[in-house]
Amino acid sequence: MPKSVVVTGAARGIGLAITERFLADGWRVFCLVRSKDALAPLAGKGDARFVAFDAASIDSVIAAARTVLAETAALDALVNNAGIAVSAPFAKTSTEDFLRMQAINVTAPFLLTRELLPGLLAAKGRIVNICSTAAKKGFKYTAGYCASKHALLGMTRALAVELASKHITVNAVSPGWTDTDMMKATVDRIASTTGRSASDARATIEGMNPMGRAIQPTEVAELVHFLSTSSAAGSITGADYAIDAGETV
Repeated sequence: MPKSVVVTGAARGIGLAITERFLADGWRVFCLVRSKDALAPLAGKGDARFVAFDAASIDSVIAAARTVLAETAALDALVNNAGIAVSAPFAKTSTEDFLRMQAINVTAPFLLTRELLPGLLAAKGRIVNICSTAAKKGFKYTAGYCASKHALLGMTRALAVELASKHITVNAVSPGWTDTDMMKATVDRIASTTGRSASDARATIEGMNPMGRAIQPTEVAELVHFLSTSSAAGSITGADYAIDAGETV
C-alpha cells in the first residue's frame, strides 16, 4: 500500500512542487486546496486526491482532516504549506489582515495537525511546517506576517519535544524569497509604487541574499521530501532549515 501525505496549498508554488515530488516517488497525496480545478497541473502525475480546504475557516480545516482520516487510518507525513503574506506599514495594517494571516499561517496548521494526529501516531509519521526567513528575523512592513511565522516556528519546536517519545518528527523549512506567485506579486507592487521596471524590482529582492538569486520551489520540495521520507532524517526533529541562499547567515 502506498504511503500517504497531506499537503496544504498543494496547487501552486512551493506546495505544487512538494506535491509533484511526492507523486514522483509513488506516494498518495491528499491535496488540501480550495478548488478541485486548481489541481489541473497534477493530472496524470499520480495519486493526487482533492480535499476541499479553506485555511481561513476552522470548520473547513477540521472537515478536511476528517475526510483524510476517513480514507486512511495511518498518515505518513503532513506538510503545512498554505500561507499568505500581506505587506503594509504597521500603523496601516488592518485588524482584518492581521487576523487573517494568523488564521491561515498559524491556526490552520495547529488545527490540522491536532486533528490528524491519530493518523500520524499510527504511522509514526513526520510533520514539516513551511515557515519563512520571516520566522527568523524581522522585516519592515510585514509585522503581522513575521508574527505568524514566528508563532509557527515556536509551535514546531514545542511539538517536536512533545512528540519525540512517539517517534514523530516535527521540523520547519524556512525559504527565503522563492520564485512563486507571491514573489511576482511583490515585484509588481514594488514596480507600481516606485516606478521602477519589474526587472529592477526583482533584482532588488534577489540582492537581499548573498547568492543574488531566488530560491526555486523544487529546491524547497527536495528538502521537505528528505525530512519526510529519508531514514537519514529519522533523528532530526525540532530543526528549522533555512533555504535562503545565505540571507539569514
